[in-house]
Amino acid sequence: MVATEKRPNTPHQFHFWTALDSPVGIGTIVRVEGRAAANGAITRVFGVVNEGESYSDLVSPLHDVLGYDGDPERASTAHTQRTEIRLYTAAVLRQLPDEPLQPVPMGAVYLADDADVQVALRMDTYLQAGSNTGIPIGVYRGGGMESPIYLDADFLLGPEAAHLNITGVSGLATKTSAVEWLLSSIFAHFPASKGSVAAVCFNVKGPDLCFLDQPAELGDDDRVMYERLGVPAAPFRNVRYYAPYTTSGAALNTLRSNDALQDNVSPLTWGLNEVLQYAEVLLNKDDVDAKADALIDFIAQRVVGMRFSDDLLGSQQYAVQSFSELDRWFKDVIGAMESRNNESWRTHHIATIRKVRNRLTNIATRCQGLVTNDGASSDLPFGTFEDRGVYVVDVANLEDDAQDLVFARVVSKLREHLERRSLGVDHVVVFVDELNKYAPSDGHETYVRKMLLDIAERGRYLGLVLFSAQQFRSQVHRRVVGNSGTAVYGRMDGDELATPGYAVLSPAIKIKLATLEKGQLMVRHPHFAQPIFVKFPRPATLTGREGARRFPPAPEVPFAEGVLRTLRKLDASITMASIEQVFALYDEAEVLRARDATVRTRPKQVKAFFLEQFGRKIVPRDVAAVPTRTPLRPTPVDDPYGT
Repeated sequence: MVATEKRPNTPHQFHFWTALDSPVGIGTIVRVEGRAAANGAITRVFGVVNEGESYSDLVSPLHDVLGYDGDPERASTAHTQRTEIRLYTAAVLRQLPDEPLQPVPMGAVYLADDADVQVALRMDTYLQAGSNTGIPIGVYRGGGMESPIYLDADFLLGPEAAHLNITGVSGLATKTSAVEWLLSSIFAHFPASKGSVAAVCFNVKGPDLCFLDQPAELGDDDRVMYERLGVPAAPFRNVRYYAPYTTSGAALNTLRSNDALQDNVSPLTWGLNEVLQYAEVLLNKDDVDAKADALIDFIAQRVVGMRFSDDLLGSQQYAVQSFSELDRWFKDVIGAMESRNNESWRTHHIATIRKVRNRLTNIATRCQGLVTNDGASSDLPFGTFEDRGVYVVDVANLEDDAQDLVFARVVSKLREHLERRSLGVDHVVVFVDELNKYAPSDGHETYVRKMLLDIAERGRYLGLVLFSAQQFRSQVHRRVVGNSGTAVYGRMDGDELATPGYAVLSPAIKIKLATLEKGQLMVRHPHFAQPIFVKFPRPATLTGREGARRFPPAPEVPFAEGVLRTLRKLDASITMASIEQVFALYDEAEVLRARDATVRTRPKQVKAFFLEQFGRKIVPRDVAAVPTRTPLRPTPVDDPYGT
C-alpha cells in the first residue's frame, strides 16, 4: 500500500502499487492485511479497484522530448528505460472489524480468493448452511481468479427489498438474455421455504421471448459456468404463450405461429366485463371529463352484468354482457331521449351520453383481435399459476393502446390475486422491456405509469416483483428505478454515462461500462458496498433471431383455413370437408364466435361441439341421416298414357 500527503487513505478508499506484470485491473477485488493490531484485532479491509494510473519519474512530458532530442524513434533504442509504476485506487467494500470505522491502515495487498469474495460482498451472511438464500447471477473474474457471485433472494424477490432494473444499449447489453438467465437461476435456487415462484413476461419486441422452451447450443465455457453455478443448462420446462388474434381473427397475432410450436399457445381475448374497468387506459383524459367518468362508472356498476330497466325505456329489460349489446343499449337510450326531446337522463346530458357511447364502443374496433364484441374471453390462468411456470404475453404486434390495456389489466389482476393469496403461487416476477415507454421520467401521468410506481413502492409486500429493462435509465421515472433493489448494467452509451445519474462512478468504471463485451454486467445490490463486474453464461434457450430462423412464422392464410388450423390443435382429425358448410351459411363473426367457444371449452367431441354452435342448420356429416326421397305419385289405373 501507499499513502501520501496529497493522496491519503480514508475509511472509504485506499491506494496501492503493483508490479508491471500484476493481473490487477479495474474491477479486481483485493484484500488488505493490517500490520498492527487495533483494539485487539488485526484489521482486514476488502476493496474493489475503481481507478488506475501509470507513473514515471518525469515531471513534465517536455523532459522526455528533450531527453531524446525530439526524436520518438530514439526512445525505443535507449540504453535504460525510465522507471514506471502502476498505482491503483480501490473503494472499500468491507472492513473487519466493522467498528470503529477508521482509515485503511498500511499493510500488504493480496488478490481475493473465493472466501475473500464472499466476505467482501457480505455474501457470507446469506450463504449459510440451512438458511441459504443465494441466487447466482454470474462469475467474478479478476486477477486470474474466478468466484461465483450470489444475490440475496430476500433482497431480490422480497420482502426486504425487491425489483431489478437492467440498463444497456440495444443489441449489445444482452438485457433480455440476462433476465432469461436470472429467471433460470431463480427457478433453480429459490428456497422452498420461501414458497413458490412464477414469471410473467411481456414480449414487446419481435420474437425476443418466443422460444423460451427451445434448447440452444451452448459452448463448453458456458456449460462449465452452468455447472459451477448449479443451474441446469436447459430451457424452461413449463412455458405458456398467450397472444390476441389478428384483426381478421383467423390466426393468433404472434411470431410463434409455426405449426411445430402450437401446443402451448393460447388466445388472449377479452370482452366488455374484462375491459370496462380498465377503460381509463384507452380513453383520452382531454376528451373524457368528470361528467363522462361519472357515466362510465354508472354503466359499469348498474348496467353491465346486471338486469337493467328504466321508465324511459318502457318495459324493455337489458342484460348487457358485450360491446354489441352495450351499443344497442346506447341506441335505445339516445332514441328514447330524442323522441321525448329530453336533454338529460339521470343527470347525464345527451351530449355526454353520445360522447361516451362513441368512446366505449370504439374500443372493440381500436383493439380488434384482443377485444371481442360478443363478450367472450380467453384469459391467463389466474388462480391456477404453477410453481416455476413462465407465462409469456406476446403483444409485440399490437398497437400502443392495446399494449397498454394488456399490461394494465394483467398486472392489476396479478396484484388482486396476490392480495387474496389466490393466484396459485406466492411470488410472481413480471418482466417488462422498454420501461422508458411505460414509465417515462417526463410527460403526463398515465394509468400504466401510476400502476408501475405502485408496484415498485409496495409490490414487494405482496410478492409482486418487477424486473424491468431499458436502454436509457435516465429517461425512466426516478421512483421506479430508485425502488429497484438490484441494478444491472450492460454495455452503456457514452451519452447516457454523461448524465448526472452516473456521477458517482469513476472515469475508469465508465470507460469499462462503455466497452463491455456481451455476457458481462456490472451489478449493484444492497449487500454490495460497490458495483461488481460479473460474467454470466449464455441462456440455454433459443434467441429470438435464431428461433425465428429455425421455426419461421406460418404465412398468412385465408379465413377458413385459419379457423381449421385452430380447431385442429384440439382435434387433428378434423378436415375442411367436414366443416366447410359453415363458411357458406354464416358470416365471419358467427364463425369466430363458434370457434372461440370451442377453444374455451375444449370439448371431447370438437367437431360436433363446433357445429352445434350454429343451431340446427348445420348437422355433422358423419352423423347426418341419409335424406329420404319423396316417391313419385303412382299412375292412375285409368290413365291412357300409363304402361
